[in-house]
Amino acid sequence: MTQFTQDQWIIIGLVFVMGLIIGAFLLAGGGRKWKERYRAEKERREAVEADYAAAEKEWREKDSLRAAALRSEGRADPAD
Repeated sequence: MTQFTQDQWIIIGLVFVMGLIIGAFLLAGGGRKWKERYRAEKERREAVEADYAAAEKEWREKDSLRAAALRSEGRADPAD
């Protein structure tokens, strides 16, 4: 296993600290961005769910009317 000198450990430590600092700068302004994207996605999902609920209500109503029409056809007076 390779032994590191004290100078090499200092360089490794400085590179690590520099990476932390650069990462902090890159993420500092991004806090608002992901929140806005999350809210937009949430609103879009709620809109899709509302559209689906309205469509499902319409489908159920059509099924109910179709079933009622079939029942009324079955009860029609055969004398007609």
